[in-house]
Amino acid sequence: MNTALAGKRILIVEDEFMIAILLEDMLTELNCAIAGISADPAQALGLIGSTEIDAAVLDVNLDGDDSFAVAAALVERRIPFIFATGYGASRLPQELVGHPVIQKPYRLEELSRALSKLHML
Repeated sequence: MNTALAGKRILIVEDEFMIAILLEDMLTELNCAIAGISADPAQALGLIGSTEIDAAVLDVNLDGDDSFAVAAALVERRIPFIFATGYGASRLPQELVGHPVIQKPYRLEELSRALSKLHML
């Protein structure tokens, strides 16, 4: 069990309901708190502006849209995040290259390891 993640508030941005629920379960197993769940970039931006967040897990593809505006808002607020994708890092715009990417489908150990490497305040 990764105790360093205990109590960390994680935002989930994921448009696939079952994946969002699976991710919520994994984060709960890691003793994280769920700061919010959003399937929509605009809603996610609202959560970022109104919720305490320690880190986020962002699906790159959100029902034909992308999460890059959400990532930019997190960068601006200095909130670390992980991209989750089935496409790999090749779809990331140049300014977001270098942020951690986990490949879907991901496992608990991979998620824990990726979150542990983030610099959360």
